[in-house]
Amino acid sequence: MQSLFDAINTVCSRIQLISDLFWDFPANFSWYGSIPILGNFSLAIILLLGSGVYFTCKLRFIQVRYFRHGLNVLKNSKAAQTGITPLTAFFLSTAMRVGPGNILGVTGAISIGGPGALFWMWFSAFFGMATAYTESTLAQIFKEKKGDEYVGGLAFYGKRLLKGSAVAGGVLSLMYIVYALLCFPAQGFNTVSSVGQIAELITGKAIPTTSALYWVAFAVLIVAMAAISWGGIRKVTKVTDILVPIMAVIYVLTVLVLIVVNFTRIPWFFYAVVTEAFKPEAVFGGAFGVALIQGVKRGLMSNEAGQGTITMPAAASDAAHPCDQGCVQAIGVFLDTIVICTLTGFVVIMGRVWMTDHADAWFDMGKLPKYLASATELAPGTTLNTGISLLISVCFGLFAFTCLLGFISFTEICASRISTKKSFTLIIRILCLAVVSFGVLTSIAGMDLGSLWDLSDFANILIAYCNIPLLYLGFSYVKRATEHFEKKDGTPFTSGIAGTDVPVWDEKAGRYGQIP
Repeated sequence: MQSLFDAINTVCSRIQLISDLFWDFPANFSWYGSIPILGNFSLAIILLLGSGVYFTCKLRFIQVRYFRHGLNVLKNSKAAQTGITPLTAFFLSTAMRVGPGNILGVTGAISIGGPGALFWMWFSAFFGMATAYTESTLAQIFKEKKGDEYVGGLAFYGKRLLKGSAVAGGVLSLMYIVYALLCFPAQGFNTVSSVGQIAELITGKAIPTTSALYWVAFAVLIVAMAAISWGGIRKVTKVTDILVPIMAVIYVLTVLVLIVVNFTRIPWFFYAVVTEAFKPEAVFGGAFGVALIQGVKRGLMSNEAGQGTITMPAAASDAAHPCDQGCVQAIGVFLDTIVICTLTGFVVIMGRVWMTDHADAWFDMGKLPKYLASATELAPGTTLNTGISLLISVCFGLFAFTCLLGFISFTEICASRISTKKSFTLIIRILCLAVVSFGVLTSIAGMDLGSLWDLSDFANILIAYCNIPLLYLGFSYVKRATEHFEKKDGTPFTSGIAGTDVPVWDEKAGRYGQIP
């Protein structure tokens, strides 16, 4: 068995070299790296961040002008006969956006790039909101009706924009499935390990991963995933409608307690974030480019703006106008990065363990231990510290579990895009559960498959490279929809407005007697 794991690690390590090339090109060449400022940006970062700036300017800062409208859409969501409500779609996309990376990724970025990395996360998120608006509006425009549900997203608008190419739709669907499969193992173990962490905090005893507790948690996880995912997207959303608000409220309140207890450090927090965005401390390498790249990369990978991975929940919504859901999804980026990631940043930066006698030990820790050590520094007293750690562990587990539900739900939609045969969808479902099981089992057994977890970065950038060109290709439709949306003249959005055939919107308008 060990030889199998070694072989997998070897293959994954080689693919990781390709992933690094995709992420770093051409910044990994000395001639390019020597260019002032520009040399800090890889093509991937320029593509993702530059697209956000472009869409922001072309849409005249729509993420600012219609932020309140997006909130109103969420507040006034009503039950949908077909598809799901905008609020439910928002919760489902949040379930996938807000994951363990909001804790692990942010902690890692700050520990490498310094407090200034958080500033660049904000920067990327602001422009990423316009990208999220663009891709979500595009997903709404080209969504399709399947029974009493709406389906759509990257694979669907990709097929339409590429002149109805079934091959393009199939390839993009397959890419999403591969992307999800690469993310499953780590998220599965994150869910199970959080149970162990909670048990250790409650009992005050160390619990080995080979204990019965981990095996029971593993079995419950697989049964729960199977029971929920087999019920389709409506069953998944019934769970995310409950869990997403709970995990968000718990995490926000937990960190707010730490902030209030340490309110005297708040001015220093903002000072450190802003000043070190341009001149990091020597302990973090002292290089402006490190803070910038860590912040931008983590911000973009956390909120997933531009990757196309959140377009499927956006398409599932029964929105009144395509742009309504675009505004809602822009708020999703705001919640993920400006709110959740910032709260994580508060803990790590205000904890400032790197300025204490424990600095060396802190830098040697893993990402989650780093975060918990920072929280401990801010929580005076054993009781408060234990309570805070317990709540953080609960949130961490919920973050991972809701990610799994979102992934498995949309791999099924992609599977149906590749083949309408129920047997193929069943195979994909079983494969998803098998990969989750594989990840958890190898971790419980103490096997090291670290390089496999890193491959999610490779999947991220591959999907982004496919999605961004499609957004430019379909931007004229988004622009038409936005212009119609801003007129607010009461006319329905139809094929005539879109400038292309949009059967779902024609049917919807006809249902209310607004077109012949």
